[in-house]
Amino acid sequence: MPNASPSVHRAIEGLQRLAELFAERRRQLAREAGISEGEWQLLEEIAGQRFMPSLFARRRSVSPAAVSRTLRQLKARGLVRAAIDEEDARQRSYRLLPEGRRALERLRASRARAIAAIWAPLPASELERFGRFASTLASRFEAYAQGPSGAPSPTTRGPRAAGGADPGLRAGGGAPSAARAPAAATRRRPARGGPRR
Repeated sequence: MPNASPSVHRAIEGLQRLAELFAERRRQLAREAGISEGEWQLLEEIAGQRFMPSLFARRRSVSPAAVSRTLRQLKARGLVRAAIDEEDARQRSYRLLPEGRRALERLRASRARAIAAIWAPLPASELERFGRFASTLASRFEAYAQGPSGAPSPTTRGPRAAGGADPGLRAGGGAPSAARAPAAATRRRPARGGPRR
């Protein structure tokens, strides 16, 4: 297998740096609002229409137990409330309470300021080119993760265990983590026959 060119390595390093900075910025925004990243993600979902914990867990590849745990935290802090669904008594409906709406508004305002400072000044043509490239690269990551037959590769993990961290909160949702993929791509294997570290 031929070695990747220097330009490929530079692109991977740049992507890894960008992914790490993006993830750290999300953590910073959540801390400023006094919530965790998992709580932020759930607040965004609950603010939408017809939030269902089970569907959310499947879509984000996290365990239902992890979602339930974060929902309990939000309820205990007075950010959301749960009630029997008016249309289906077997289900619960979730609504943001005033403090939950204020937390979400603070997050969105901080994010808007960051977009205005970082992204808005860039030329529209560069943003469009970057958007197309990012979409193509994400599709290639997704296709590679599925393996040649379209089935998940042996290294693809299932939903996170209930005892794990807060649900997801990756910027791209269920897409492969850009921070992990470049790192794996640049990791060197020991030479055959040589000592293993």
